[in-house]
Amino acid sequence: MKPIIGLTTYGKDERLFETKYYDSFYYVPSPYVDAVRRAGGLPILLPVGEPDWMDWLAIVDGIVVIGGGDIDPDRYGGDTSHDRLAGIDQERDESELSLLRELVKGNEYPTLCICRGMQVLNVALGGTLHEHIPDIHEDNIHQAGDGGWTIQGVTVDPDSFLAEVMKRTDLTTYSGHHQAIKELAPSAKIVAISPDDIIEAIEVPGHPWLVAVQWHPEMSAAEDPSQQRIFDQLVKTAAEYRKRRSNPTRKQTGHGPR
Repeated sequence: MKPIIGLTTYGKDERLFETKYYDSFYYVPSPYVDAVRRAGGLPILLPVGEPDWMDWLAIVDGIVVIGGGDIDPDRYGGDTSHDRLAGIDQERDESELSLLRELVKGNEYPTLCICRGMQVLNVALGGTLHEHIPDIHEDNIHQAGDGGWTIQGVTVDPDSFLAEVMKRTDLTTYSGHHQAIKELAPSAKIVAISPDDIIEAIEVPGHPWLVAVQWHPEMSAAEDPSQQRIFDQLVKTAAEYRKRRSNPTRKQTGHGPR
């Protein structure tokens, strides 16, 4: 059986679109699903609001925490009155924060956090965020003027686990975010930055396979082998993790963040 990769979903209150039939959705944009499928994984959705994440973790072999709306600044002592906050979903915040705390606390699930996912990881571990990048940089190279995608360069630490996964250190990435890490969580490590010194990737030393990136690798993975490689390695490691769970005496063979 293919490795099962759980993907977190958008929450009902993010409301990026509506139809005449339904006014709320739990959903995942198709590029995430496609990237996991190309890697040989079987993607399933992990709807927000699950009261007991451990029930889900019993059936999945790896996790992708996808992008989405802003995290409530109250979660990290930020400015809750900022006028550029958008897409806050309290149920999703609570679900993903609790999930990531579980994943870091002694669990070996291969985990990929993307955009909002990286920000949630940082907050879950005690870090903070900039509510709006233009507050610190007049020009936001991380999001187009209409709020859409922009393409930017990212430099990866050559000694990082991420560089080992991607097989390169100078990247061209799709970005679409207006928030960023402010104070790094104590247990995290910066492993990539943008030209304007925004944190673009973090790792948690000691975890067997946890990669968190601020850009969107799923958007260019079909054309860029280095971006697809993140998903390929996630699924490969998830398959190994599945085997270890079925055979507890089998030893870890991968190389996690140092």
